[in-house]
Amino acid sequence: MKMSAWRYLWTARDIRRKLLITLGIMVIYRLAAHVPVPGVNRAALAGLLEGGGAAGTLVGILDLLSGGTVSNFSVLAMGVYPYITAQIILQLLVPVIPALQQRMEDDPREGQMWMEKWTYILSVPMAALQAVSQIRIFGSFAGVPIIENYGFSGSSLIPSLAIIFSMTAGTMFAIWLGELISEYGIRNQGLSLLIFAGIVSRIPQNLAQLLTGPNPWLLLTFIIILLMLIILVIVIVQQGQRNVPVMYPGRRVGRRMSMPVKGSLPLRVNMAGMIPLIFAQSLLTFPAIIASFFVTSETPWVANLAITAQNVFGGNSNWYWLIYFLFVVGFTFFYTDVLFAQQNYGENLKRAGAQIPGVSKGEPTQRYLTRVLRRITLPGALFLGLVAVIPFLVGLIVPLGNQSGILLVSASGLLIVVGVVRDTFFNIDAELKLHGYDEKLLVR
Repeated sequence: MKMSAWRYLWTARDIRRKLLITLGIMVIYRLAAHVPVPGVNRAALAGLLEGGGAAGTLVGILDLLSGGTVSNFSVLAMGVYPYITAQIILQLLVPVIPALQQRMEDDPREGQMWMEKWTYILSVPMAALQAVSQIRIFGSFAGVPIIENYGFSGSSLIPSLAIIFSMTAGTMFAIWLGELISEYGIRNQGLSLLIFAGIVSRIPQNLAQLLTGPNPWLLLTFIIILLMLIILVIVIVQQGQRNVPVMYPGRRVGRRMSMPVKGSLPLRVNMAGMIPLIFAQSLLTFPAIIASFFVTSETPWVANLAITAQNVFGGNSNWYWLIYFLFVVGFTFFYTDVLFAQQNYGENLKRAGAQIPGVSKGEPTQRYLTRVLRRITLPGALFLGLVAVIPFLVGLIVPLGNQSGILLVSASGLLIVVGVVRDTFFNIDAELKLHGYDEKLLVR
């Protein structure tokens, strides 16, 4: 009798233990996400999240990356975002600083361990700085303090320091939970699963908001069909890759030399993932944030310039979506080039004695692969740009009003959700094979 190997997913003791550990840690994270920071002004925070514009966009980004904890302003309000920021900063510094690049090239494994260690170290000051800036920026956006009696002078000093320490500790606690999942649960999926849990946990609330609008069932049907099409395209793009042929040298067996082995080097269509969306959104909201401090200026031209910047970069202008699309496409190429340069396939293939047919070893191979990667990155970059502007395109067809914010989170969040589900599927499938279960069919 033939049956799927996934039938044994729960009966395999070791896999069942990993799944239970993963689910248990995710439950702990979601419970901790509801522990609020003392003195939070919930009314001001709710108004900020629903207000839209540059402030609502920025808060929405942070809420997405923190797994929905910003909406509660809990001790985990920053989620694992400081860790992601520290990781991106170090990745961008490697090609800029020759000593770091040399370290990564001499011993990639040792260099990776160095990167992980300093990512953890850098996450601590990044978390503290983000906690301070998050409280201040949210307060300036809302027009009232987000946290009562907050300040670094007089009697407010000790409580304010305690809040900063607790939020920093909350971030490190979330990172620790993610590492526990990667070590004892589903491998290498810890941080991604925590963000995934936050996105999925908001689905009931988003559905409730959709159902309270005009023509709810028609709108819901349209959104479901649209999201299914987006998921289909995401899977196609995420699975897409170009297999570059590579010839590996033969091995010596006794006195005989085996023939060269044909292989391939897979290059992914979308190597950057969701990072370009984060870069573009953060950069676009920055001018609107700066402009918000000059709207009330007594100098007329300064106030007018600030109002124009808020309208353009705050999402209230059609130019915003065009700039957003171009930024996403540009950042996709930039970040892909940075990641690919760090991997240095040309030198690694040369060390292994491998060669791409018709291409010289070493630097010429790296240049050839870079050209190929840039060509196949174009459809991935255009796809990410399309995902970014989906709310605008949908708004041209269906008047969603404030519900466009929900669609924006869903469209961007789907990149994470689909990616995490896909990686988790392959991870569990590999575990089944490791325990002796065939990945396709078993004969009983």
